[in-house]
Amino acid sequence: MALTNETIKSKLLEKFGESLSNFEEPYGLLSFEAPAGMNLKVMQFLYDDPELRFQFLTDLCAVHYPGQAGRELAVVYHLHNLTDNIRLRFKVFTSTQQPDIFTATQLYASANWMERETYDFFGVNFVGHPNLIRILNVEEMDYFPLRKEFPLEDQTRIDKDDAMFGRGGSIN
Repeated sequence: MALTNETIKSKLLEKFGESLSNFEEPYGLLSFEAPAGMNLKVMQFLYDDPELRFQFLTDLCAVHYPGQAGRELAVVYHLHNLTDNIRLRFKVFTSTQQPDIFTATQLYASANWMERETYDFFGVNFVGHPNLIRILNVEEMDYFPLRKEFPLEDQTRIDKDDAMFGRGGSIN
């Protein structure tokens, strides 16, 4: 019997109950949300269950939502069951004040570099990571460049005409 999104969802709900939420299937990809403190438990279950077998971490990244107080940072996991060729995505949210998430490096070796990159750009602290240091930016950097804390452009520049960039006004 082929593994379906409905089977995965029912097994997850059977195991974790109402702790998991926001189940969706955009473009057929099962997506859901888990509490931050349960990320490793959910991944371990998805990995170990003999029917689910999500034993490949395709991607791990973060997204900054500055308007969501207490849930500003989302860590997004993409897992793949290579046997049945099915993927899923799940998110955990944390605050920028205490951005602690358990590391997945003991379960997925590929999480090592992805977690370092996510730390480097968003400041997510992966608790238990064996070497959580910056990977692409300089160590002296005291901010996380992919957080939406700074304007995209220097608002004081006077050498730019917005009309030249297709914003407002017209070119004469």
